[in-house]
Amino acid sequence: MDPLSLEVVRHALAGVCDEMGAALRRTAHSPNITEREDCSCALATPWAEMCAQAEHIPVHLGAMPASIEAVLAAFGDLRDGDAVMVNDPFAGGTHLNDITLVSPVFAGARLLGYVANRAHHADVGGEAPGSMPARATRLEQEGVIVPPTLAWRAGEPVADVIARVVDGSRTPRERLGDLRAQAGANMVGAARLRSLAERMGADALEDAMRALIDYSERAVRAGIGLLPDGTWSFDDVLDSVGEAGAGARIVVTVRVDGDRLSVDFDGTDPQCDGNVNCPLAVTMSCVTFVVRALTGPDVPPTAGGMRPVEVLAPLGCLVNAESPVAVAAGNVETSQRIVDVLLGAFAQAVPDRIPAASQGTMNNLLIGNDDFAYYETIGGGGGARPDRAGMSGVHTGMTNTKNTPAEAIEYAYPLRVRLYELREGSGGSGEHRGGEGIRRDVEVLAERATVSLQTERRRSAPWGLSGGEPGARGRNRLARADGSEEELPDKCTVEVARGDVIVIETPGGGGWGAAG
Repeated sequence: MDPLSLEVVRHALAGVCDEMGAALRRTAHSPNITEREDCSCALATPWAEMCAQAEHIPVHLGAMPASIEAVLAAFGDLRDGDAVMVNDPFAGGTHLNDITLVSPVFAGARLLGYVANRAHHADVGGEAPGSMPARATRLEQEGVIVPPTLAWRAGEPVADVIARVVDGSRTPRERLGDLRAQAGANMVGAARLRSLAERMGADALEDAMRALIDYSERAVRAGIGLLPDGTWSFDDVLDSVGEAGAGARIVVTVRVDGDRLSVDFDGTDPQCDGNVNCPLAVTMSCVTFVVRALTGPDVPPTAGGMRPVEVLAPLGCLVNAESPVAVAAGNVETSQRIVDVLLGAFAQAVPDRIPAASQGTMNNLLIGNDDFAYYETIGGGGGARPDRAGMSGVHTGMTNTKNTPAEAIEYAYPLRVRLYELREGSGGSGEHRGGEGIRRDVEVLAERATVSLQTERRRSAPWGLSGGEPGARGRNRLARADGSEEELPDKCTVEVARGDVIVIETPGGGGWGAAG
């Protein structure tokens, strides 16, 4: 296919995913999707290879191929209007809050491809409101587990399947609204893909999909080929494996050989009795993210981009965990550390292209009771780069959400945002300074509620590069209504009352280069 036609088709396919995302965000019920935009959309070929994505959440999108693979392994004869639901992290999911819907797209009897979307549901019935309890050691403690299950048949909801998720949640009305929005987003994607096939012809569309995937492979191979051949290793730590757990270590060795790349996690600690375990799909997401960033962020995000990459992770280790261990923080926190170790390894190969460590956490804050469930990830400092300072107050690494505006929080929940500002001086010093973290104080207005924190970089600091200083560590506190105050660990679940204030100070980014 000629370059101009390829570029037109590329954007047409990406546009299908963009429109799916817009439909999902605009019709969902929960602020977590409508405001934070914690959702992602993608498109696969008739032979189930990823061929387009919207620029949504990296940890969602990199794992989407595993979801589609699991769905097709369970259902080989899907029909027009069907939608299969899955959130099982060991069957293509990420963590239980992330519910994925996969639908086939037909034009008559011809299969054109698959549309899929994944959205974070604020509560799926775990032991604590928000379904990310810090003390969890087994998956069932984190909520309702849905293996690949037909949830819409020929466009009609399967009532008992939908009820399983809705009735299992503390916020059933939100769950039903968000699931309907997800189903609608797939319908929009199917309509747009059919329209594109009508304009191009189904055969030509398939040819274009193959050409796009092949182009991605060539572009990534070329990007790897620009790296020096060699082997580099790096390791870093997690603050803890859960509420009562010690830390854990992640080790990676990357090998560049011509236009091929090997990523080996041998030496990483075993899976644990905590919630930081990662299913392999999440680890693949992290590798996909770093490979894309290193070889060309503008390369189309298709299955072809990972063809030159081999990922090795011992079964049963922290980054290739086996069921039924808990995984909630593995998706949101361990994923961030995997990115850090990958960038740390590549910094030895191409030091002039890699930033210092960013905040390395999503700073997950969950507050709720039997009547509401609030979930937020809070930005922090970006790592300084070889040519400029790090950005302040942004999400980094495997997340790409917005914040929930204070007005939306106070409208939807019995909460009040007392303070929201940058942490001055939290970025690491250097020739280029790391970005600043954030402080956010949230007051509880409900009589009683439960708070869960899933955070990192409270004990270890985001590292600097080339002589730059590390960024400031994060800090969690609870200011009680009676005037007392207590430090909270990186991961915990605590009970609070009216007037208590949760204070989150997020890490700064590492500095780059020695200060002059």
